[in-house]
Amino acid sequence: MARTQDHENLVTATFDDHDAADRAYDKVANRSGYGHDDVTILMSDETRKKHYKDEDIEIEEGTKAAEGAGVGGATGGTVGGIAGALLAAGGAVALPGIGLAISGPLAAALAGAGTGGAAGSIIGALAGAGISEERAKRYKKDIEEGRVVLGVNPQSESEARAIVKDWKELGAYRIHTGTYTFDPAAV
Repeated sequence: MARTQDHENLVTATFDDHDAADRAYDKVANRSGYGHDDVTILMSDETRKKHYKDEDIEIEEGTKAAEGAGVGGATGGTVGGIAGALLAAGGAVALPGIGLAISGPLAAALAGAGTGGAAGSIIGALAGAGISEERAKRYKKDIEEGRVVLGVNPQSESEARAIVKDWKELGAYRIHTGTYTFDPAAV
């Protein structure tokens, strides 16, 4: 149910625990009115290979192509959560030279920035997608340190509050609420 994304309203959070990031992704993707295409996932390609690895997953660099339909997850069965998003047809991008794996609404913007030569770094790619330079620098550090950054464009402020609450319960931090004016610490 991917919608037009306004990156100014993008609610983002950082996760150290990859299982918690996976559960946080699922909580949003399974909310009424949202789908898997509505959640942005940012991580290093190294993190993707380490935590979401499957010998049948291939993400083509600089494109929005992912292959591996029907691949079993690390514990067997069908692939869900973040691994499933990285497998979804057209859902994931690896940007050459920057070591970034991304899926979701920002993927097209970042793929365009990365393959167009305008982005020499994660910061350049994120800034090219409309993310502030300050936030992009923080994300770059988080991504380089093996963390997962999730983002979603909530349908309303009440949805943003609910998502922030869910994510905080799963250990999210450095929560940014975009243009919404509430304090994430108070949720």
